[in-house]
Amino acid sequence: MKTEFIVSDMTCNHCVQTITQAVRAVAPDATVSTDLANHRVTVESTAAAPTLQAAIADEGYDVQPA
Repeated sequence: MKTEFIVSDMTCNHCVQTITQAVRAVAPDATVSTDLANHRVTVESTAAAPTLQAAIADEGYDVQPA
């Protein structure tokens, strides 16, 4: 399942790495793609969207469904 999020405060490669690790902590099978310029994170995983969103939010990011 493909899920997209807007992470408005994702501003650098460190943010990308932190978000990717957070997603993979709850969904080890996840494929994570990021578009830093547009603040978009796309996740392909069997995990539910709320679980993925919560993992990103737990790292301190402002995350909304795209």
